[in-house]
Amino acid sequence: MTNTIVDIDVVAAARLDPPIPLVDLRLQHARVATEATSAIVEVIDSTAFVLGPPVDAFEAAYASYCGADYCIGVGNGTDAIELTLRGLDLGPGDEVIVPANTFVATAEAVLRAGCRLVLADCGEDYLIDPARVAELVTRRTRAVIGVDLYGQVADMEGLRGAVGESVRIVEDGAQSQGAFRNGRRAGSFGAAASVSFYPGKNLGAYGDAGAVLTLDGDVATRIRALRSHGGLRRYQHDMVGTNSRLDSVQAAVLNVKLAHLDAWNDERRRAADIYRELLAEVDEVILPVESPGNTHVWHLFVVRVPCREQVVERLTSLGIGAAVHYPRPIHKLGAFVGADFQAGPLHVSERFADEILSLPIYPGITVDQQTRVVAALLHALRT
Repeated sequence: MTNTIVDIDVVAAARLDPPIPLVDLRLQHARVATEATSAIVEVIDSTAFVLGPPVDAFEAAYASYCGADYCIGVGNGTDAIELTLRGLDLGPGDEVIVPANTFVATAEAVLRAGCRLVLADCGEDYLIDPARVAELVTRRTRAVIGVDLYGQVADMEGLRGAVGESVRIVEDGAQSQGAFRNGRRAGSFGAAASVSFYPGKNLGAYGDAGAVLTLDGDVATRIRALRSHGGLRRYQHDMVGTNSRLDSVQAAVLNVKLAHLDAWNDERRRAADIYRELLAEVDEVILPVESPGNTHVWHLFVVRVPCREQVVERLTSLGIGAAVHYPRPIHKLGAFVGADFQAGPLHVSERFADEILSLPIYPGITVDQQTRVVAALLHALRT
């Protein structure tokens, strides 16, 4: 494969070949178009658009898939995190530890739930570091959110050891649908897990959608009420809730796509193996680490490179849909500058934010496309 990369004229390829997107949702939709369209038409014909039978069916199917007892469909992944915290009866004065290297929604939801944000550094695997979490625990610590970043599950066992038995473990499984850790499926860890089905996720809807998974019936009941204005029956409002309900069209699409998830994740793993082979001897690129016990599902293939901003600019000019997840750790975002939060040293997260680069990966990406991506990356690094 190395010789093939050397032979590619990346500038000519950028002129002659179609761009390679970070994620190809058109390709994925084409594989399920007939099934998905039929399912959507059934919802339209039924006129049961909110919390209808397709939602019940998906909640049951996804709970079973993940090894959870309950699945509660909600409007999006951010609401899922907030409702998880509220469902666990967390609020003002309660400290919640989250990684600094995550999407803003994780931290945002903590503040929306009224809790105090505490930021911990990550390890070389990009995941929250239990050793750093242990240094941040106080008598006010009520929960830690293990974010399953880029497609692999956080070190849940390490987090439990770091915070002790009295602190709740919450899983943010937005990027890990179908992943395993030590034989357990993502979404089955901790007191509850939140999930996003944003279209670009491994299991993505055709719009915003999310869910909460739990083994606790009382937590499930509380979240079901919270998602629907604080009540389980019409005009019965026992608490101040919100309006965050999974609609039937999205549930119908998710039902169709769930049957394909494992096969699509296998394709992502094969693509990750190809990238690792192609980049194995490239000194300028630091490859992602798959932590012991994890079965990665490669939501993103995130490498580390020098001069990252220049590399992204050059890749874009060559028709490669590279991206950065994420260019700033939470404490560097404008929304959190001057905010009341606690943080330990965040040196690793800050360093990674300047180096990380996401390469195109999705079910159906071809070896020829990946070879072109790597050739363009080498050109960007060495020109």
